[in-house]
Amino acid sequence: MAGALLRSSLQKSLLVRSQLSPAVAGYHARARVGNRDIVCFGLNGEPTYIDRTDFPCPAVRWSENTTEVLTLREKEKGNWKQLSLEEKKALYRASFCQTFSEIQAQGTGSWKSVFAGTVFGITLALWVVVWLKKFVYEPLPASLTPEWQEKMMKRMIDQQAGRIEGLSSKWDYEKKEWK
Repeated sequence: MAGALLRSSLQKSLLVRSQLSPAVAGYHARARVGNRDIVCFGLNGEPTYIDRTDFPCPAVRWSENTTEVLTLREKEKGNWKQLSLEEKKALYRASFCQTFSEIQAQGTGSWKSVFAGTVFGITLALWVVVWLKKFVYEPLPASLTPEWQEKMMKRMIDQQAGRIEGLSSKWDYEKKEWK
């Protein structure tokens, strides 16, 4: 009985899912595409335009369809030798924003912003350290001053601390100097 109920509820949910399965994202993105042609699946199936060297096929054309572009596309269906170089470039620019060489040349000046960000980050970190030392940390204890450490060493020698292998083993008590 329970198995039959479970089976029927699964069949109903699968039936509802199969009725909702058309690409909802593609349908809603059509308004963003406007008068441009969707020419392929695109990156992740979304009808968007992006210039990438690792994925050279954007889903939509770069520019919207105008009368000049549509007449060139009709002329393109014929012999390509009859097209002038300017017409071929216009067709290319209607489909793509940049060439491969233009895409690859974009990263040549990025080192400047990376360097500036790194210098800014290091400078900010140094200012934080200065602020912490001035306002957050307490002053160093007196036991870390050289005078205090010298007094403590003299006291350890007077008490003969570590006479066999320690500090006092390196002190000559008769000559009052280090061995």
